[in-house]
Amino acid sequence: MAIHKVLIANRGEIALRIIRTCQQRGIKTVAIYSEADQDLPFVHAADEAVCIGPPPVAKSYLQMDTILRVAQKTGADAIHPGYGLLSENHIFAEKVKHSGYNWIGPEPQVIADMGDKVTARRVMMGAGIPVVPGTDGLDSIEEAKLAAEQMGYPIMIKASAGGGGIGMHVCHQVDELEKVFPSAQARAKAYFGNDTLFMEKWIESSRHIEVQIVADSAGKVLHLFERECSIQRRNQKVIEESLSPSIKEQTRQRLLATAVEAAQAVMYTGAGTIEFLVDEEENFYFLEMNTRLQVEHPVTECITGLDLVDLQLDLAEGKPLPFSQAEITPKGHAMEFRVYAEDPQTMMPSPGLVTSFEPPTGDGVRIDAGVKAGNQVSPFYDPMIAKCIVSGSNRAECLAKSREALHSFKIGGIKTNIPLLLEICDHPFFIEGKYDTQLIHKIKR
Repeated sequence: MAIHKVLIANRGEIALRIIRTCQQRGIKTVAIYSEADQDLPFVHAADEAVCIGPPPVAKSYLQMDTILRVAQKTGADAIHPGYGLLSENHIFAEKVKHSGYNWIGPEPQVIADMGDKVTARRVMMGAGIPVVPGTDGLDSIEEAKLAAEQMGYPIMIKASAGGGGIGMHVCHQVDELEKVFPSAQARAKAYFGNDTLFMEKWIESSRHIEVQIVADSAGKVLHLFERECSIQRRNQKVIEESLSPSIKEQTRQRLLATAVEAAQAVMYTGAGTIEFLVDEEENFYFLEMNTRLQVEHPVTECITGLDLVDLQLDLAEGKPLPFSQAEITPKGHAMEFRVYAEDPQTMMPSPGLVTSFEPPTGDGVRIDAGVKAGNQVSPFYDPMIAKCIVSGSNRAECLAKSREALHSFKIGGIKTNIPLLLEICDHPFFIEGKYDTQLIHKIKR
């Protein structure tokens, strides 16, 4: 069924990103916004915009029934959830479909199964996909201590319903586990409404590599190659690149094939991501499936020439994938740098008024920004304000362009993490492409 008007159940740069593709397709757009976001660019870029409440997300962007009433009032026939917020909420997806709207995403049951990390582990193990050694849900500290003793330290505690690094803690001994378990439960309950935790063996010197997949309703699943996502702080990604500079070609091909198998195992439809942990011997293990568009999707667009939002819309309309795996060939190299309103030393949020905003330009430079000069960076939301995406004919050229772009990116009025991003670009391990998830911690140690 053709889509004519999309309500975007999100905000900031991803809302703008979706609006751009919809405009190219001649699809009308509806933005929703909180009182704190009324002056942001995405509000003015949409064909229609409706205020849905005060700044806290619980009173605005997470109000499912309010969003559906806006969709009805504006005549939208489809809802795109972007990433974060309600994008991986199966209850919202069910409500959208039950109300007769086209949900631009996978089936609600797939979202539910893959959103619960314990269930996802079970499903993947049943499909023969390698997973990190770990546990099912843990209900008590006593159960956790026994499991950790049997598994051997170090271990990582995770929220079963979690994401974005929230509730994750690495424990090297029992007293650390006793200290963090209650707080991890409390954070999981506060953020996800579910305090179930589980545990995985902590793999030292690991890399975080994910595979972009797309799948149509006829069961055809293709990969769009991998993204290296190992530059992280507080278990949240900061820099991503494609292709990964750190794995052998044989490992790459096995990784890509396994991602396709994982998507087939759950009868996936739409665009999604399979995330893996890769150890020093290049053994890899399933971490999770993200049933949505990823923040870092632009690097895949750069090396493939595809518009992933355009593909999402096609797949939501029931169209088949228009190409075969053999027709997708990666070209060049791309990197994405997440520009945050945060202190580059402490890596803590630094909200405030953006007095000037002068992004870099030039061949191979793309800026996906959520703010402009005169906007406030609100303390109510994630502090990412822009993504600096750079592409080149090879990794060395891409890195050189990236340094130049970051040096010329001028943002006034607030602190940003650009100095940290430049410090990473100059680090020998990053230059050589031989880094793991602990690089930022080594730099800041």
